[in-house]
Amino acid sequence: MLIVSTNDVPGARITHTFGETFGLTVRSRNVGSNIGASFKALAGGELRGITQLLHECRQEALARLSQEAEAKGANAVVAFRFETTEFAGTGIEVCAYGTAVTIEPVTPA
Repeated sequence: MLIVSTNDVPGARITHTFGETFGLTVRSRNVGSNIGASFKALAGGELRGITQLLHECRQEALARLSQEAEAKGANAVVAFRFETTEFAGTGIEVCAYGTAVTIEPVTPA
């Protein structure tokens, strides 16, 4: 599955548009991560537990986006974006979204 943030794919043309597709995940931070983040906020520096959580959330949302696009019959997603929101003060919501399409290579004239 090709996933790009642009509205088109160089060297390819869109032959069918399936519409919006997305992948969503919501995860809570564990108690250790919350306590560690509180202490780290006082001292400064990277909140590694939160960084790891966000990385995992993004990967999961991206995988779900890809699965949904494939289920629609797409072989690519264009105009791809991530949106991240804090959820209820204890978790993180990550949404990956874009437009599911079918593309094919452009043959030179």
